[in-house]
Amino acid sequence: MIIRAQKTELQRAIRTVMSAIPGKTTMDILTCILIDATVDQIKFTATDTELGIETVVSGEIDERGLICIDAKLFSDIVSKLPSSEVTITTDSNLQIRITCENTELRIVGKDGTEFASLPSIDRENPVVMSQFALREMIEQTIFSIAVNDANKLMTGALLETNENEIRMVCLDGHRIAIRRMKLDEVVPTFKVIIPGKTLSDLQKIMSGEEEDKVHIYFTKNEVLFDLEGTIVVSRLIEGTYFRIDQMLSNDFDTKITVRKADLAASVSRAMLFTSESEKRPLVVSIADRDMNLKINSPARGSMSDDIQITKDGKDLMIGFNPKFVADALNVIRDDEITIYFLNSKSPCFIRDEQQSYVYLILPVNFVA
Repeated sequence: MIIRAQKTELQRAIRTVMSAIPGKTTMDILTCILIDATVDQIKFTATDTELGIETVVSGEIDERGLICIDAKLFSDIVSKLPSSEVTITTDSNLQIRITCENTELRIVGKDGTEFASLPSIDRENPVVMSQFALREMIEQTIFSIAVNDANKLMTGALLETNENEIRMVCLDGHRIAIRRMKLDEVVPTFKVIIPGKTLSDLQKIMSGEEEDKVHIYFTKNEVLFDLEGTIVVSRLIEGTYFRIDQMLSNDFDTKITVRKADLAASVSRAMLFTSESEKRPLVVSIADRDMNLKINSPARGSMSDDIQITKDGKDLMIGFNPKFVADALNVIRDDEITIYFLNSKSPCFIRDEQQSYVYLILPVNFVA
C-alpha cells in the first residue's frame, strides 16, 4: 500500500476516529486504526466493539492495500512531522514506512484483515436534520446523564420521533433534561436509547454548521450517524426507558419569570461556596417581586443575592443543588426564563411556552 495525504488531513482523521479507541482492552487489534485503501477512497476506522467510527481521508492512493497501525503511536508520529505531504508505504511483512520531507520513520503494523468490520446497516428511511441542531440537542441534555450508575438506562439518552418531531431525554435520578425539535418532514416513529459516550463523541465530531446534514439510521440493536464523510455506528442500550411523561406536570402554585443572566450570575457566585466534599444547598426564597438566593458554608463563608422577578402565585422557600440549576441555565439561549414550582418538596420545571426545552430539578433539604 502507498498513500499520500497532507499532515493536517491525517491529524483530522486520526482525531475523528480516536474516540472509538478503548482505554483498556485485551485485544491488541482494538488499539489500532485501520487504514483501508483497497478501493477508491482512503478510510480510517476505529472501534471498541460498542462504538465504531469511520472517516474518509482526502489524499491519493498510489498502490492499494490495508494495514492496522497503533493509534496512539500513529497520532504521536503525525503530530511531530513537518507541515507537509505525508507518504505511508507498507510491504507484505507489515512494515510501515512514513516519510515527510526529509523525515523517515519505520514501524510495525498489524494485518488489516484481522480488524473487525463495522456493522452493516440498511440505509433506508433516515431521519435527516442539521448537524448544528443535533449538536445543540445533545449539548442541552447530555449533562443530565448519569456517568456511572447501576441502572444502565440512566447512562443513555432516549431519542424518539413522533411524526415531524424529535425528542431527546436524559436523566440521572436528580434531574431531567428534555429537548424537542421540529423536523422538515414526517419520519417513521422510533424510540431508542443511545449510550451517553456515543453522543459525547458524536458532539465533538459534528461540524456544528446549519447547512451540514446528518442522516440517522436505526436497526433493532444499532444506530448509525452519517455525517457526510464520517460515519458513527453504535450499539443501543437494551431496555424500556422510564415513563418520562408521567413525571412531568403542568400544575404549579408559583410561577416566576426572571432574566436568565441575573439568575445565572447569582448561581455562579453561590457555587463558590460548595464543593464535592462539602455540598451545600442553595436556598431560594420567593416573595412579591423579589427572589433571594442564599448559601452558607461553615468552611467557606456565605452569600445572599436579591434578584428582581415577575411572580404569579404563592410565596415559596425551596432548596436546590446549585450545580444542577447552573447546568440548565448554561444551555438555555433565552434572555428570560420561566420557572414553575408546586411546593418546597416537589421538583421545579424550567420550560418555555412551546416546551421545546424542559428541565426538571428535584429539591434538596435545607435548614431555613
